[in-house]
Amino acid sequence: MAKDPVRVLVTGAAGQIGYALVPMIARGVMLGADQPVILHMLDIPPAAEALNGVKMELVDAAFPLLKGVVATTDAVEACTGVNVAVMVGGFPRKEGMERKDVMSKNVSIYKSQASALEKHAAPNCKVLVVANPANTNALILKEYAPSIPEKNISCLTRLDHNRALGQISERLNVQVSDVKNVIIWGNHSSSQYPDVNHATVATPAGDKPVRELVADDAWLNGEFISTVQQRGAAIIKARKLSSALSAASSACDHIRDWVLGTPEGTWVSMGVYSDGSYNVPAGLIYSFPVTCKNGEWSIVQGLSIDEFSRKKLDATAEELSEEKALAYSCLT
Repeated sequence: MAKDPVRVLVTGAAGQIGYALVPMIARGVMLGADQPVILHMLDIPPAAEALNGVKMELVDAAFPLLKGVVATTDAVEACTGVNVAVMVGGFPRKEGMERKDVMSKNVSIYKSQASALEKHAAPNCKVLVVANPANTNALILKEYAPSIPEKNISCLTRLDHNRALGQISERLNVQVSDVKNVIIWGNHSSSQYPDVNHATVATPAGDKPVRELVADDAWLNGEFISTVQQRGAAIIKARKLSSALSAASSACDHIRDWVLGTPEGTWVSMGVYSDGSYNVPAGLIYSFPVTCKNGEWSIVQGLSIDEFSRKKLDATAEELSEEKALAYSCLT
């Protein structure tokens, strides 16, 4: 039996990440090689012509799984009936802008898109916010789409998670697929805490702890953390453009694991609505280690948190609380 197509919304679809993301979705990278999709692409009116060009290319690529394309500048049309929403569109920080200016622009964008999703998306629509400040944009979206269950609203920290896996694999000269269970705690910003205390590497002699194999705590507690935290900036410096293909690929990973489940014994990082686990204040969108099954995520419980880690978890939570307060001040 052929499956019914899933409608996937990508906002900011004419931008760099969008251009990398839509062919991955159309090829089955996000939802599986047997899952037909209908792409809904939204962008702002000045990008309408470019968006139409992307639509032309999607037609030209003749993707077997792609059963339709909606390309529009109208949020209601874009959100109608969607099952998965990947929110890539946002207002980027420009030189000389204060954080509050960027925040107020994004608050208004996410407020209006939240109401379009709430009124028009399919029931049980899963939402992934990619645009920065991702955690706080997701929180605003949650506030203004109260009928979307909070467990269905997430933000992307899988890019940071994958960056951490990549750094460990390079350091140990092992396959990245053999490294698992790193954790990104907190904000998708430079205050995030990439934690390897529970991470392992598959070896011929079984799974071995990353800390034991690296055998260099100074590197793991110093350069490794700052490299992952600053990787986005390093890519901008190298490309003169922000990371796009890695962000798109990570967004596919995030949705795929959420919908299809994580492998047994493996967790991933997702920015989700805090319930107070690990003494993180409830009511923040915060990155936790999660496992996914039957389309639902659960925070991995009972991991030991040492003193070094505790300070890092608290510092990134504090930044998120400040961002939340700033965002709410823009609403009033």
